[in-house]
Amino acid sequence: MTEQALIEAARVSKAWPFQEAQKLLKRYPQGKPGGAPVLFETGYGPSGLPHIGTFQEVLRTTLVRRAYEALTGGAPTRLVAFSDDMDGLRKVPENIPNSEVLAANLGKPLSRIPDPFGTHESFAHHNNAMLRDFLDRFGFDYEFVSASDRYNSGEFDAALTRVLECNQGILDIMLPTLREERRKTYSPVLPVSPTTGVVLQVPVEVLDPATGMIRFTDEDGSVVEQSAFGGKAKLQWKVDWAMRWYALGVDYEMCGKDLTDSVTQSGKIVQVLGGRKPEGLIYELFLDENGEKISKSKGNGLTIEQWLTYGTEESLGFYLFREPKSAKQLHVGVIPKAVDEYWQFRGNLAGQALDKQLGNPVWHLLRASGDGEGAGDTVPVTFSLLLNLVGVLGADATADQVWSYLGNYVADANPEAHPELGEMVRAALATNRDFIAPTLQRRAPSANEAEALKVLDAELEKAGPEATAEELQNVVYEIGKNEAYQFESLRDWFKALYETLLGSPQGPRMGSFIALYGVPETRKLIAEALSPAN
Repeated sequence: MTEQALIEAARVSKAWPFQEAQKLLKRYPQGKPGGAPVLFETGYGPSGLPHIGTFQEVLRTTLVRRAYEALTGGAPTRLVAFSDDMDGLRKVPENIPNSEVLAANLGKPLSRIPDPFGTHESFAHHNNAMLRDFLDRFGFDYEFVSASDRYNSGEFDAALTRVLECNQGILDIMLPTLREERRKTYSPVLPVSPTTGVVLQVPVEVLDPATGMIRFTDEDGSVVEQSAFGGKAKLQWKVDWAMRWYALGVDYEMCGKDLTDSVTQSGKIVQVLGGRKPEGLIYELFLDENGEKISKSKGNGLTIEQWLTYGTEESLGFYLFREPKSAKQLHVGVIPKAVDEYWQFRGNLAGQALDKQLGNPVWHLLRASGDGEGAGDTVPVTFSLLLNLVGVLGADATADQVWSYLGNYVADANPEAHPELGEMVRAALATNRDFIAPTLQRRAPSANEAEALKVLDAELEKAGPEATAEELQNVVYEIGKNEAYQFESLRDWFKALYETLLGSPQGPRMGSFIALYGVPETRKLIAEALSPAN
């Protein structure tokens, strides 16, 4: 594949990262002036720990970044992970130790509140460190920028001056969007109280934009005149977002559907400042298994730690890649399919034509934090098959037991030789322990099902332990198609096998399962199903 062939295919690709990258190509048909890198940004509010929403935004932005690089033959880019750590703490997050430390500092900038964990300079510094560790863990290429650092150092002073110069213009945009009561106290600039250190929501009079001088009434009723520069003020959220786009020169930033109004208002404000609204994608939000919006306070939904317990890193990226403009349910039940589909798409990738490759999620994911190597790789066993195996083994199944059975199916069956399969075994054991084993319940076979099982047992005895998965599958098929056993369809026969042997309403390709579990062991399952005690 030549670079020109890739560029030509990318320019007509319907894959959403390329569609997004096309927006940047239209923004800069000749490239960004002066050869400057196109700037991608993701934002993060460090009032809590990094979560799956943080991951998905950085991942999806990275996918667009890589697509743009492919589209342009390697035009320079940057990705900034911006922490809004100058924001005032509005409420005490749940599940934080020493919460009284936070409660005593409500309203203060996050970077000026003691760290309740006792490990960093401030609460924001702790959460920022967690964010960076989190992003580094997944190999993202990014630059970390702290709002507090930029405000405190004066690097935002020039942009703040512009905000003060445009104070009335910003008010003209924002006041019509606010309730009448809020209009009375609204100001684009939020001064920090010189007495309490709290970020104040009070009317502000701009005295001199050049020096940043403003006038406001402090919490104790005193009138204060002080500069807004040097970390003595921050901006309202929508104004702050616009100022950041203006100051940093952001070209692309995506956000969730809940920020649609903010994008509109901030886009108007950045134009007033003399800047340009970035390109971007507004993505749908996650839902829980009941179709309800995920809420951190409710605790519904799924954390990234939970996904990585019951699934794999690659499957998470794969699930988040698909259809960003559609709402996604986020619960443990979606993980197995995501694991198996990832490997299905990865296995297909190498043999696909270029246009199909660019539409394959794995093509993009392999470039998100790597060089694209790994196309065509497969795993010898599906995750769904592993789940059925560990389900039969029970809640106390061990990795050694699983690898012992995998020896029936896989050469060099050990996690060192098959690290990706090792991750799947780990995740399957966790899923079985916490979700599958407690729900499995085998039922007794009906009379016609029992007759079919007896025949299957006899055929397995004749087939012997060396039979292949395909040969075993054919044996199962032939029995199910035999009208003597009165199955209305093959589906009914397979359902009977799943429910009587595995204790589940659904299951794997039975030939593959028998080959993996072993012919003698499967015959034992049949014997148990046919036992009078059952």
